[in-house]
Amino acid sequence: MAWLLFAAQLATLVVVLVLLYRPLGDYMAAVYTSPKHLRVERGFYRLIGADPGSGQSWPSYLRSVLAFSAVGILLVYALQRVQQVLPYSLGLPPTSEPLAFNTAISFVTNTNWQSYSPELTLGYTVQLVGLAVQNFVSAAVGMAVAVALVRGLAHAVSGTIGNFWVDLTRGTLRILLPLSVVAAVVLLAGGVIQNLSGFQEVTTLTGGSAVVPGGPVASQEAIKLLGTNGGGFFNANSAHPFENPAAWTSLVEVLLMLLIPFSLPRTFGRMVGDNRQGYAIAATMGVLFVVSATLMTWAELATGSMEGKEQRFGIVGSTLFATTSTITSTGAVNSMHDSYSALGGGMALVNMMLGEVAPGGVGAGLYGILVIAIIAVFVAGLMVGRTPEYLGKKVGAREIKLASLYILTTPTLVLVGTALSFGLPGIREDVTGTSIWNPGLHGFTEVLYAFTSAANNNGSAFAGLTANTPWLNIALGVTMMLGRFLPIVFVLALAGSFAAQDRVPATAGTLPTHRPQFVGLLLGTVVIVSALTYFPVLALGPLAEGLQ
Repeated sequence: MAWLLFAAQLATLVVVLVLLYRPLGDYMAAVYTSPKHLRVERGFYRLIGADPGSGQSWPSYLRSVLAFSAVGILLVYALQRVQQVLPYSLGLPPTSEPLAFNTAISFVTNTNWQSYSPELTLGYTVQLVGLAVQNFVSAAVGMAVAVALVRGLAHAVSGTIGNFWVDLTRGTLRILLPLSVVAAVVLLAGGVIQNLSGFQEVTTLTGGSAVVPGGPVASQEAIKLLGTNGGGFFNANSAHPFENPAAWTSLVEVLLMLLIPFSLPRTFGRMVGDNRQGYAIAATMGVLFVVSATLMTWAELATGSMEGKEQRFGIVGSTLFATTSTITSTGAVNSMHDSYSALGGGMALVNMMLGEVAPGGVGAGLYGILVIAIIAVFVAGLMVGRTPEYLGKKVGAREIKLASLYILTTPTLVLVGTALSFGLPGIREDVTGTSIWNPGLHGFTEVLYAFTSAANNNGSAFAGLTANTPWLNIALGVTMMLGRFLPIVFVLALAGSFAAQDRVPATAGTLPTHRPQFVGLLLGTVVIVSALTYFPVLALGPLAEGLQ
């Protein structure tokens, strides 16, 4: 019966995503290629002094990304530090400096890692003006970078990859904002709350009293999912009934996480002038997603444990949500991953270690899998002894170096961060004595999960880890920042390198990148290049725990 329920929910998702793949993908392609600017957009460009008609080289595009993100970090940090004087602060004090640092970087990098209990730490002004705004613009930044790489592959000898300010504005106003309004209305209809009522004392069923917080939840829930952000308004995230009241709203939230990432391959296909390329990328993402969801569900159904899971979702509803949130870089949870079986929790880890390309975060998933595709084409070129090409652009020494740096960044951050947490005297005692509540193999997995989540800009956590300490706040903050912006540097450099090239005509020796054989090659490259990098450290954590 459980497997029938799993198949029904998975089939529902597939059908809806297939139906929306073409219209949403085509719409996003039109948004990023239209020569027309809306009146409100022109007003914004005048305000910031940007020329929407000029293209940017990749260094200029990168400087814009970094400058915009730096300002965002400073603003979110400042809002938290002066929270007590802001309206709707609910009487809450300012956050500590390490926590404010961690949270500011977390939301600007689209990670939404939360080392705190949101409803007891942040007032409505910080939640709305700081965090919710970053949910929109950090997602728009990811989409802009992905579109810049696509332009590099699509354009010939242009030297430019678009205009960051135009891409950012259009992604926010034309895509994320209207979709979020629709999603928020659906969630409101499902029982998600939306108010400014503050804390209210209520009488419980047993006659006792409890303090229940309200808040503008539906609006934040919609963009946290659509933008693959993941930060919950409540500490229990999407396991809280105010954020996710029923089984059907949980399925809707899963759909919202997958909607844009699974439609972006269509946008890619349209922009490069070959829809078959988009189908190949989407098929690769789909196979990885289905396999991952099936394996995690199998691992949890094998134990039958409901610990850490909500009755209204059950095991299947929990594993489908957990797979989606860890494979899309969303980080939202409707169950506690720390309570999963060793192999089930290990699958959540592997989902992030894949680079979150199945389908990955909004924008980040597309540019991530395109980098893997470049490596796959290079490997195929080595096999036949010819210069590899991807979409008419040669993959030479410069391009493969940039792609290699991209795929090495997150494993380095994960492994170095985990090693330092256990290898540095003083830090080790703090981590094992204060942060880890489940010592041994499981405690090691909790720390490994934290750095994997931070480096891949996911934001989910094994709930048994206390992360609000000076070391973890700072170390995870630095990991999130480097895990976000170093890959963006390499992606934009790749985009610039491709944009400077002329197209080479396809020949009999050109590898077709739209056929099932390339999908198979791409799947193998994802697994070998991404997942197997982490096999030794997985053997120290979830695999060893699962074999005990």
